[in-house]
Amino acid sequence: MKTFLIIFGVIFLLFVGSQIYFYKSSRNIEGYKFAVTKVYEGFEVRTYEASLFTSVKLDTELYQKASSKGFSILGGYIFGKNEKKERISMTSPVKISLKEQMTMQFLVPKNLTKDALPIPDNSSIEFVEVPERKMAAIRFSGWANDKKIEKYKLRLIALLDKNQIKYTNNFSLLGYNPPYELFFRKNEIIVELD
Repeated sequence: MKTFLIIFGVIFLLFVGSQIYFYKSSRNIEGYKFAVTKVYEGFEVRTYEASLFTSVKLDTELYQKASSKGFSILGGYIFGKNEKKERISMTSPVKISLKEQMTMQFLVPKNLTKDALPIPDNSSIEFVEVPERKMAAIRFSGWANDKKIEKYKLRLIALLDKNQIKYTNNFSLLGYNPPYELFFRKNEIIVELD
């Protein structure tokens, strides 16, 4: 029994230590830059800077399926599935459009231009330049799923309507944590404003 408790204690400490390490290291990843314009109760309005993304369209409207397939394709590209077999730095957050045909996007690091990016092995990957945009954002924690995404999308819509803020139908989910980070998970629903 004593040996079991020692082994369990060591495994538990290694697990907690790895989660703390993952949490701290993921905070040093380059992110999608924005300035907060105004803070409201429950959400905020931001101006996101113009950015370049790698992008893939997915033939589903289900988050779990889109997340898995999209990450496999775009993750493959940045981990070397390209003409130069070149690795590209991971960025945060992962962006998924909330439309009937979802699109997943990874932010391209600032030090790379569209012309400097290696050609993907997968022809479904595109490079998309997104102009500066004004967005509203609402945050939620834990693991994202279709039910939570819909709940916070509707909550954001209600808050925008209450504050008489006009918005488009261009909603996206931002996921900030890698899959192996189990705690302190952060997600946001954002929508482009009129």
